[in-house]
Amino acid sequence: MNRREFSAVLPLLAAGAIAPAEARAAAKPLEKLVSGRYPEGPETHPRTPGRTSRHIVLGLLPDDIRLEAHETTLAPGAPPEPIAHHKHTEMWLVGEGEVTLMTDGVTRTLKAGDMGICVAGDQHSVANASQTEPCSYFVVCVGPPE
Repeated sequence: MNRREFSAVLPLLAAGAIAPAEARAAAKPLEKLVSGRYPEGPETHPRTPGRTSRHIVLGLLPDDIRLEAHETTLAPGAPPEPIAHHKHTEMWLVGEGEVTLMTDGVTRTLKAGDMGICVAGDQHSVANASQTEPCSYFVVCVGPPE
């Protein structure tokens, strides 16, 4: 690539670097949470095959600690969630079926009533352990705003 071609592409590169920062700045700030009732909200992953997830709460606790809670149901054979890591800690309480939870390369099977925890920064992924039965789990995430 010569200088002329590079100078033609440079504005596009700069726009790509600025756009994510603008998107974050434009994101609605989290509301301060208060004691009370938080009913189940609308479905949050309607386009993900085999997955239904409903947010219950998302906001800030005192000292700007982010709290998120949602409930997810995975159909039999649904694809696993992508491997991820976050600044927050996540806790999964299995309500129905069996879940495979991978944390930092170690995979464990959780049954109804079991809780799994992934501390902030560790890689993790969740999947339905069954090819014939659905599973559901309740998730609580606690940590700094992201």
